[in-house]
Amino acid sequence: MPEITRLVPKEKKGLIVVITGNGKGKTTSALGIAVRACGHDMRVSIIQLMKGDLYAGD
Repeated sequence: MPEITRLVPKEKKGLIVVITGNGKGKTTSALGIAVRACGHDMRVSIIQLMKGDLYAGD
């Protein structure tokens, strides 16, 4: 008699990536990770926390 195998969908897991540090490359890295995740049909959100005054430029 043939064996019937039931496929169970993968468990969905969330991921939070926090990129900090001095110098350049943090935004580029975050956008690269986001683009790769979109390529794998994942939902992506990007949140940027700003410091200082409204027009500080930091």
